[in-house]
Amino acid sequence: QVQLVESGGGLVQAGGSLRLSCAASGSIFGFNVMGWYRQAPGKQRELAASINSAGVTNYANSVKGRFTISRDNARNTVYLQMNSLKPEDTAVYYCRLIYGMDYWGNGTLVTVSS
Repeated sequence: QVQLVESGGGLVQAGGSLRLSCAASGSIFGFNVMGWYRQAPGKQRELAASINSAGVTNYANSVKGRFTISRDNARNTVYLQMNSLKPEDTAVYYCRLIYGMDYWGNGTLVTVSS
């Protein structure tokens, strides 16, 4: 059974930076996709960024140029470096792993104050 543990959320002022981490427990071999989704109050959950095990990335238009997703396959860990944060980036950020099954973390809150 794979579990995802997120860390790195918090409160930051607009223009600041945060880095989120998500570590997947268990053995993961072969093709998989890890990503960060976010859900703002009253809105649907949406993709922020994803990266597959070959390193191919995908970003939402709203975060392109500000967020960078990366991964360490040896540690089964994915990172999201968030720069130039805006109040509209405020949301609960969820880690997702697609590896045969669909796994989700419990989420970490990011709050950006104006």
